[in-house]
Amino acid sequence: MNLITLSGIVGADPTLVTFVESDNRVAKFSIAVKDYSSKHENPEPMWIDVDSWNGLGDRVMNLIKKGRKVNIHGRLAISQYEKEINGVKVKMKKPVVKLSEFELTDKKPNEEEPSETPQAPKKSRKAA
Repeated sequence: MNLITLSGIVGADPTLVTFVESDNRVAKFSIAVKDYSSKHENPEPMWIDVDSWNGLGDRVMNLIKKGRKVNIHGRLAISQYEKEINGVKVKMKKPVVKLSEFELTDKKPNEEEPSETPQAPKKSRKAA
């Protein structure tokens, strides 16, 4: 069975992509997961992309915000895309979690307090 559970901190507010031809929607966000290491005191977090489709995606858009601690449960998949490197198109692959459920594990952050959220890496998102 393909099942993954991760705990992390949401790096940025989710984005919603709507596919007009099928009326399907996907909410996309990333979480920072601590990567424990005996060699480093504070290793850089791993960033895991999460996709949530249709009704569950609507719940994500309403409840998940930058800085929230969340447990996610889903299925691990491999996303494939092309990236141009030095003028050459290269096929890339990256893991992504297809969300099946989530749990918020902290109280709603206070908008006025500074966030301890790790900064999400900059990337562009395109609809497939």
